[in-house]
Formats: sequence, C-alpha cells, structure tokens
Amino acid sequence: MGAFGRNHARVYHELSKQDESIRLVGVVDRDISRADAVAREFGCRSFGSVDQLVSTHSEVQAASIAVPTTLHREIAAELMTAGVDVLIEKPVATSVAEADELVEMSRKFDRVAQVGHLERFNPAVRATLPLVTRPMFFEVHRLSVFTSRSLDVDVVLDLMIHDLDVVLSFVNSEVKEIRAVGLPILSDKVDIANVRVEFESGCVANFTASRVSTERVRKLRFFQPRQYISLDYARQDVLVFGLSGGLDGAGKGYGSPSANPQINVVKPDVVAEEPLHAELKSFLECVRQRTKPVVSLESGRKALALALDIIAAINHHNQRANLNSLEAAK
Repeated sequence: MGAFGRNHARVYHELSKQDESIRLVGVVDRDISRADAVAREFGCRSFGSVDQLVSTHSEVQAASIAVPTTLHREIAAELMTAGVDVLIEKPVATSVAEADELVEMSRKFDRVAQVGHLERFNPAVRATLPLVTRPMFFEVHRLSVFTSRSLDVDVVLDLMIHDLDVVLSFVNSEVKEIRAVGLPILSDKVDIANVRVEFESGCVANFTASRVSTERVRKLRFFQPRQYISLDYARQDVLVFGLSGGLDGAGKGYGSPSANPQINVVKPDVVAEEPLHAELKSFLECVRQRTKPVVSLESGRKALALALDIIAAINHHNQRANLNSLEAAK
C-alpha cells in the first residue's frame, strides 16, 4: 500500500461503483496500520500477508502486485498458485530469468498475467497506434524533477522503460544495436541516460530519460514515410504532420494550416481517460473473458530485456570512458 498500490485500490473501488460484478475484497501490506488506513478509505478488509488474503477469501480472482520489484516473482508465484490472476507492476521482474519463470508459471496454472506498463493505456498512445505504418526514427524524452522515489534502480528501469515498451509495440522488430551513455548525478544509480537503439527493420530510436531535470517532459515523436507524429503523454494529445491530402483517416484538422501551405496538421480524436482506470478495466475484462492482456508477460519481458541490455551498454561505455574509476576515486 505504497503510493501506487493505494492508487490501484482507489481505481478498483471506483470501478466497483460502476460495475456490480466487481468487488474490492481487500488490500495487503506488511505494515498493517498502513493497510488498515487504505482499507478504511475504500471500504474493504486489510491483511498483513498474501497468505492471509487467499486463505480468508477463497473467491479472490484477481490482484494487483505493487510491491518492490525484488518481490514480484515471489508474490506472483504465491497468487498464481492460489488460482489468482495477476497484474504485476513494471518492471515485471529483476532479471530476464525471473521473467521467464513468471511466464512459465502463468502457463502452468493457466493464469491471466498482465504487466503494468501504464503508458500503453494513455489515450494519446491508443489514438496513435492505428496511425503507425512504418516508423523509421523516434525521438523520445522523459524528464522528471528529482525525488527520493525509486532511487534503488537506474533511471532506465525507473522512467525510460515506459518508452521502451511503447516503442517496441510500435516498431515490432528485433533490436540490432544499442549505444548508451548514463551518469549518476544525485544518487548512486544512473540518474540521466541517453540511448540510441537500432532495430532490424532499420528504424532508429533515441531515448533520453532524466530524473534530475528542472521540468517535467513526457514526449514521443516519430517519423514514417510522409508523416511526422508528435505525442505528448502528459497532455494526452497527438499531432500528425503530412503533405496536404495525405492524412486521410488521421483525424480532424488542427486550427490553421502550418506556415507551409503544403503541410497539413491533423489532431486525431483522443478519448480522455485516466490511464490507470483504462489499464485496470482492461485487465479485469481479460480476467472475465480469459483472453491475453494488451501488455502480456512476454511484452513485459521484452521491455525488461532491452532495459537491462541498455544498462549493460551504459556500464560498458563508462568503463571505456574510465568513468567508473573516477566515481570510485571520490
């Protein structure tokens, strides 16, 4: 029942008011006073362990796992073994081997298992997906002001992994080459990173992630034949730039034409919705219908594998640049 676990409880509570077939049974935290506080807020029971939850409420069908990443495999295994479908927050696990174990367990126990890559349910991302044809170049920025949250992991696993997952879903191609640089600034982990990923399709993606910025930026831009598409995660909007007459089906015209009359700017319709609301609603629908989630364990594994390869590339670059010895000298 940390900050994000409480958010999950809040949204499940809201969904239960909209749909009588949904009931928030309980919340779990080792700090029972914290679990009690959230349970009182959302009208459910509190438990000090997953074992208490599943042994007391055998009818539990689905659960969100919003614990530290190091505990994802353990908690997911306990729930899936008990016959509970799971949504596991990102990153799916601490290693690819652990992710593979989760995939195997979900198959063994025939469980629906979704990974909490929230930006996939951002209305702007959902509106962009039908517009994707053959993306060839991405420029992605995710900048955040410094906080004490998630300093146990590099910025790649903390922030950049959101964009890695989205780009992987757009490109649908294997990674060919990674070049990366990253530095610790205000913590012992990498706080700012810049990455260039080349895919087998020929697409190139540049990612910048920082948690030491003075501003908050969450933008993704990409180019494909005859089109440039700009997506703002925070504003939840999309702009499509293309030649006049070449944007059929992309959406409505956006204000006045650009400075160049040959270029049209179109703003596709975006249906506003809180991404977490959309994510949990989709998860519960998969539980009902026994269908594969939008963000499957395999998708989560792929994003994790790329993130870990990027961290390895950063470490390799730092060794070549003799940065590790400079840090040690401090």
